[in-house]
Amino acid sequence: MSQVPNILIVDDDVNICEALTLILRKRGWSAEVANTGKEAIKKAEITAFNVALLDIRLPDIEGTKLLKMLPKTTPKMIKIMVTGYPELRSAIEALNSGADAYLMKPVRPEYLLQTIRTKLEEQRQGERVAEAHEGVKQLLESVKEE
Repeated sequence: MSQVPNILIVDDDVNICEALTLILRKRGWSAEVANTGKEAIKKAEITAFNVALLDIRLPDIEGTKLLKMLPKTTPKMIKIMVTGYPELRSAIEALNSGADAYLMKPVRPEYLLQTIRTKLEEQRQGERVAEAHEGVKQLLESVKEE
């Protein structure tokens, strides 16, 4: 994947959204903001995002519920929970609901970027494995036809 990673920031705090957007764009990544869960779902239905940074407390839906809804639109999307309300229960629920990481606010920019880089590399490796499996499948089918 040589394209610029596309990241969706889902948070109702405008200041956090602006700060995260600045950090991500400074890194050369694309960033879009959604301030509600409904807005995030709409954006995810029309745009493929590599990563979603999700607040756990949104005005219209809990972030853990949104976790379960986003994969229906983009199955390979990396989902990272970012919360100012760290609780063991919510961390466990988030990870059980499909979160790829769980970070606490205030997030140190270097830690956030490292987490995203690591998860993007895992995503790329998963895509390469899927492509290799597809190639083997096609090779086996062509051998069967001969």
